[in-house]
Amino acid sequence: MKVLIAYDGSQCSDSALDDLTHAGLPENGEALIVSVADVWLPPPPPSTAEILELAATTKGAVALERKYMANARVVKDADAMAAKAAARFQANFPGWIVKYESVWGSPNWILFSKAEEWHADLIIVGSHGRTALGRFFLGSISQWLLNEARCSVRVARGKLDEPDFPVRLLLAFDGSRGSEKALEEIASRNWPAKSEVRVVMVDQPLELTYIGGMAPPLVESIGSFNEEEQSRREKLVKTAVKKLENAGLRTMGNVLEGDPKHVLIKVAEDWRADCVFVGATGLTNRVERFLLGSTAAAVAARAHCSVEVVRKRKRARRTNGNRN
Repeated sequence: MKVLIAYDGSQCSDSALDDLTHAGLPENGEALIVSVADVWLPPPPPSTAEILELAATTKGAVALERKYMANARVVKDADAMAAKAAARFQANFPGWIVKYESVWGSPNWILFSKAEEWHADLIIVGSHGRTALGRFFLGSISQWLLNEARCSVRVARGKLDEPDFPVRLLLAFDGSRGSEKALEEIASRNWPAKSEVRVVMVDQPLELTYIGGMAPPLVESIGSFNEEEQSRREKLVKTAVKKLENAGLRTMGNVLEGDPKHVLIKVAEDWRADCVFVGATGLTNRVERFLLGSTAAAVAARAHCSVEVVRKRKRARRTNGNRN
């Protein structure tokens, strides 16, 4: 498993690091900590001595500017933050290979590009907050990555440690391929003992208008349809619960009515969930990705706990026929 972690030195990003100890990560994997110096305005101009020193080993004005920026104080501060975060992660996950980088540029594109270049399986971002540098807004960045990233994204908010209180996971399930992938992701993780999962399917039954209610055959037809749909949903939830139980997780399931955006957030809060798992649509064009959209984005933005939007990255096949 390859995890890319956006770190900005804020309390929010520290909470995101702590949250990973309850995220079911495997004993072995690879982590890349990235701190981005979001430079909207250039740093103070270099002195003549600095220009001459850099120019001695640099060819061209563009290369000189890049080298100066890489050595600027703002980037060095980001590097120190990334190193600190890497040490903190390594202490919690000694079996992992941990690397860190500090870069300057637009956080959105930097994180997206790094995830693509590095073939990350999961991006970790905090829910909000600013960098110590004053200009790194993880709130907007996390929302952008939820829609644009081609891998899973976890908006981490941390967990309040309570003795003997189990990790609680809420799976938003609707029987789609996206929610099936979210189910598979939960089942494959290395969760602490006594971890609990609650599978919730939320839908709104068909309702007749005032005029439609005056037609008895239509009333009967709508009633039968809603009963069949209720039975179908209950079977889907039972199947999902069984798969998670087979993975060794304590699991329960519910079929609820209402607006999924509101119901899921309320259930997560009332049940004191640590993370909500939501499947992405799995679609690829920009319009379809936007439709990820309303439920997953709303839950990620408003839930009190962490939210992981699952999107499986497609692995290229090796030419010799072996799988990656």
